[in-house]
Parts: sequence; structure tokens; C-alpha cells
Amino acid sequence: MLQNSNISRTSIEAGGQNQESHNQNSQIQDDHSSAGPREPSFLCVCLNPTIQKTLVFSKIHAGEVNRTAQWRIDVAGKGIIPTRILTQLGERAVHLTQLGGPNRDWFLSMCAEDKIPIEWVESDAPIRFCTTLIEESEGHATELVEESLPVAPGTSEAIIARFSELVQKTSAVLLSGTVATGIVPGTMARLAEIASKAGARLYLDIKKQDLLECLEFHPLCVKPNLEELAQTLGIPYDEVREETTARRLVAETGRKFYERFGTYLVVTRGAKSTLYWDGRQLCEQPVNPVNVRNPIGSGDAFGAGLARILERGGSIHDAVKEGTRLGGLNAAQLKPGSIFP
Repeated sequence: MLQNSNISRTSIEAGGQNQESHNQNSQIQDDHSSAGPREPSFLCVCLNPTIQKTLVFSKIHAGEVNRTAQWRIDVAGKGIIPTRILTQLGERAVHLTQLGGPNRDWFLSMCAEDKIPIEWVESDAPIRFCTTLIEESEGHATELVEESLPVAPGTSEAIIARFSELVQKTSAVLLSGTVATGIVPGTMARLAEIASKAGARLYLDIKKQDLLECLEFHPLCVKPNLEELAQTLGIPYDEVREETTARRLVAETGRKFYERFGTYLVVTRGAKSTLYWDGRQLCEQPVNPVNVRNPIGSGDAFGAGLARILERGGSIHDAVKEGTRLGGLNAAQLKPGSIFP
């Protein structure tokens, strides 16, 4: 965690990499040109950057002034978190996003502190804040999400150009989250198409139209939560929350995704067991109880574990187990998107 500081752009490094040359020196190595077995490398993309503020209270009194001395600020979001988790596990990973506004250098300095390799294009848009309110006496975590401000014209094209360079040096692409206001519709599908043509395996943690448009490029795995899956299919969430209907939905959709696209469907449900289609049948992975401090980022940690095991040749069953383990480790930390204190 960093408080705001005046650090010049030329002195900021992420994972030992100077930002002045961030577009020339990605830490991802060229795996596509090498022969024989290769180590996986991951390109994690999210087009909605976030600075996360976490506030911890014993109890929140509505309508009153609530003070706390226990708080932290971190870089977070659905692209940063998988990158942080993967690098904590010793994997090669880099995050691609757009950045702008007065907090851009602060964001980069926090990435450097966490040793998160990051590639970015200019957006001319301030980075949004999201806030987590943790109420320890009730075991609640309330998330306050700011919508993004519009990015500058040309940002989507710049992202696509940078992605086209980076994907040539990676074996796996993780597309995550929503996109900022102003990102051209269909940008995620364009990235998926480029990844497919480059021979990189594709993992999706997105929803709605972005997910549907990306399926034709045969992702290896998609990992929505149950609510996101319902939203994607245009089904009211309340209609599928019950156990029998949830299982039916995942089984029917999982079978369709696998038969049409060769894609595994893995659906997380918070503290409830994870449901997934293994290519033949509906499977279930229980979630082990943990002492939850902050659940924010657990789904993203799960996705990182899922991709890591599949990239290393493991089965979908082993991948779901590892995702579950990492999700639990994350939930036990106060820092969002971390498996270590």
C-alpha cells in the first residue's frame, strides 16, 4: 500500500522495468518460436483500471459518522489481481490496460511496489476508485463501485495495437472484467480474435455481449459467477439461484459451450460449491471454509489458478481445485487479490 507521492514517470519501475521503455521490454518471453516444452506466460487484460480502498470497521452505523484507523489503498481490478497472483506463484505474467489522469503515476508506483509487470496506453481518463467496507461484527463486505469516466478517442485502437505485439510473446491470454466508458464495442472480441490467430490459449472472465462475442474464438475456459452467467443468457438471477435450477443451467450451458466451442464452463458461487462441465458431465467442487477477512478478488484469484494449472497440462478437475485453493487464500487476506500477507 502506498499513500500518494510525487514520483516522476521516468523513475517508476514495474517488476524491474522502466516505464519509459515499457513498450519495448515486456517480461513475457517469446514462447511461440521455441521448440519443445515451454513454460507458460500470461497476458492479463482488463480495460477498466481500479484503485481499491479498503476500510475496516467493527460495525457500521447507518446515517452516522463512522471512523476507522484500519484502511489500505491498493491497485486492484480484474486484470491486476490475476497478474499479481500469478507472479506471486512464480509465473511470468504481465497486465495490459489503459491509464490516465492525475493518479496514473501513483497507480504505476503501486504496481512497482507489488512487482506487477504492466503495459499501458494513454487514456486521458482519471482512474476510478472502488471502495470496500468491511464490517467485522457482521462478517459483511460491501463493495462501492465507481463507473469509469470516458477514455479518449483512439484508446481502443492503441490497446489493440499494443496487444497485437504482446500476444506474439505469450502462451495464454486472460480477458477479464468490464470495459471503461468510451472503449469501442467489440474490442474484447477483437482481442480474442487476435489471440486465436496468434495461437495463444484464451481464458475469459467476462460477461454479457463481450462473452458471447468471444466464444467463436474457442476459449479454453470461461469462468463467470452464477449471476454473471444468468446476465449473459438474459435470465433473471432470482430464477436460477436455487440449487436444482443452478445445476440445470450450468449443465445445459456447459454442454453447449463444450460441444460447440470446445470450451470448459466453470461457474463460481461464492461460498457455495463451484459447478463446472468437464466435457462429459456436471461436476462439483466444494469450497473449504476459511476465516474470511476480505472476499474481494477471490474470483479473480480462482481464475488465475484455473489458467495456471491448465497451461501446465493439468486436468480441468485439478485446475478447479487449484482455483478454489487460491480463492480461499485470497479471502483470508485483507489486501484484495493477494495470497500472501
